[in-house]
Amino acid sequence: MMGRRTFLTSATTGVTAAAATAAAGQGTAVAGTGVEAGREDTDFLTFLTAAADARATSILDGYGTYLTELRDRGKARSSARALRTLTSVYVHDGSARHRDGALLGPLGELADALAQEQFDDGLWDQGAAHSPPDTAFSIVDLNLAYSLLDKDDHRPTEKLRATVEGILRSAGPGLATGGLHTPNHRWLVCAALARIHHRWPDPAYRRRIDAWLAEGIDQLPGGEYSERSPNYAAAVSNPALLTLARFHNRPDLYGHVRDNLNASLYVIEPNGEVETVHSRRQDQTTPRHLPEFWLQYRELAIRDGDGRFAAVAALLRKRGTGQTFGETPLGDRLAEVLDRPELARELPRPTELPTDYEHHDPSCALVRVRRQDATASVFGGTDFPDVHAISSGLSTNPTFFKMRKGAAILDSLRLAPQFFALGHFRAENLERAADGGWRLTAEVRAAFHQPLPPQHRRRDGLYPLTDDGRFWSAMDFPHRPKEYRTLRTEVTVREVADGSWTLDVELAGSEVPFALELCFRPGGTLTGDGLETVSGSPDTYQLVGGEATYAVGDDRITFGPGNGKGGKQPPVVDAGERYSWMSGSLTPAGIRVLITGRSPLTYRLSLR
Repeated sequence: MMGRRTFLTSATTGVTAAAATAAAGQGTAVAGTGVEAGREDTDFLTFLTAAADARATSILDGYGTYLTELRDRGKARSSARALRTLTSVYVHDGSARHRDGALLGPLGELADALAQEQFDDGLWDQGAAHSPPDTAFSIVDLNLAYSLLDKDDHRPTEKLRATVEGILRSAGPGLATGGLHTPNHRWLVCAALARIHHRWPDPAYRRRIDAWLAEGIDQLPGGEYSERSPNYAAAVSNPALLTLARFHNRPDLYGHVRDNLNASLYVIEPNGEVETVHSRRQDQTTPRHLPEFWLQYRELAIRDGDGRFAAVAALLRKRGTGQTFGETPLGDRLAEVLDRPELARELPRPTELPTDYEHHDPSCALVRVRRQDATASVFGGTDFPDVHAISSGLSTNPTFFKMRKGAAILDSLRLAPQFFALGHFRAENLERAADGGWRLTAEVRAAFHQPLPPQHRRRDGLYPLTDDGRFWSAMDFPHRPKEYRTLRTEVTVREVADGSWTLDVELAGSEVPFALELCFRPGGTLTGDGLETVSGSPDTYQLVGGEATYAVGDDRITFGPGNGKGGKQPPVVDAGERYSWMSGSLTPAGIRVLITGRSPLTYRLSLR
């Protein structure tokens, strides 16, 4: 029987041997190279083991739902992750379920179902027909589970190991020849292939990995990846690159993960959320949480002796189980630690995390300011001014300012002119103002079209269907002379004291109504004599005069002044025809306050 310390020690020995193999030119590198052995962090391991035991109980209580999702809906990912988690507690003798025979039946059923639902090309659907990247998510988990089972080498799991081995071998060719959708999928597929190739070498697998890697890692100068998603994309790319560093002899990839984790230090909110307003993925309007990166910070802290990364890891351990762990339940993490025993070493001495800074990332057009528990974000980097489109994979969130004072959170500040249904103000740039503030500017225009020149007229009147910039019509718009209307917007954001701000809003050109929309996180109380409810819009108010305050306990944000009301400045947020035509909505969730006006004007909003 292999005890817990024996298991961890033997795994570390395997790390050292694999690293030596790589140094001899065999093409395999594993984490731990250059990392001195340290004492085991027993508190961390005990904490993670207890979470894994609880998670395993939850899986066992309802593991039939995993089978149903797999067989009826083609969702392999949850089943593979359940198998991985149950495997971790089975092989780990610090677990209350170590070598528990009650786990063998569910483990076998999950593995059999995964094998049965696998297509002849080794792939699963998971929302897309015969999808290599979606398959790779599951293969990453099954690679890890197989490695743990193989090291444990317990006779009752022989059949289980054979089934998982068959799944992995079947998946290899499909992953080595199939395509994908997004930048982070490249590294995910490579990571899945790298571990298969490490165990069952095939030159085709190495060639495929090298072909993807030859495209270059899509990392921006500020540390974010090209999708600018500090949660969703980075949560895929970072673990994949760490796996490739270990199993594909690419230690240079540690540097990319290090740079990304360093960038994340400046988008961490005091409560553990991560700022995502600049993302090009689905997290651009959805709060995500730092614990998704716990083990990455831990690994790089131990590897590099980085006290800042150690501080993040220590903070997440201190916060315990009473925090949101993103997409990955805490208990699912034990498998990664058993697979990389160096993660269970004691952390280096933590150093102070940055809590007082102004950080500008030009590659994302994002400014982050933090003054202890007060934070703010200024964002001017949506893709809309460049591509004039709203689509998946683009940054289109019109929020240009956010702030927090403790538990009082302004989730969104937006500006929506009613100008030819072109929608919200989206800044064309973000630059430092002469007085030290930050300036956001945009100019939009819309055309009235004149008659076609004689050479472009048709007797039959059948002109091509073309784009006006707002809508399509059979009008041959490109060849018509145009008469333009223009709206110019400038917003200058200034910090006037720790946690207090002014925003000077100037609109010029056309005379149109507009609404500033402040949206506060649900759960607080809104007060102010100048507040009036907006008919037909739940939890929406218009501030017509004076100031108002949003409070959560003793934390509060006071803002204003109101700017009047009337038929020429209605409390309406015009999201634009691109949304309204498709019955879409840009209304954020929360308590909304509208401050309205009419251009041309200059208005100063104060927030303190």
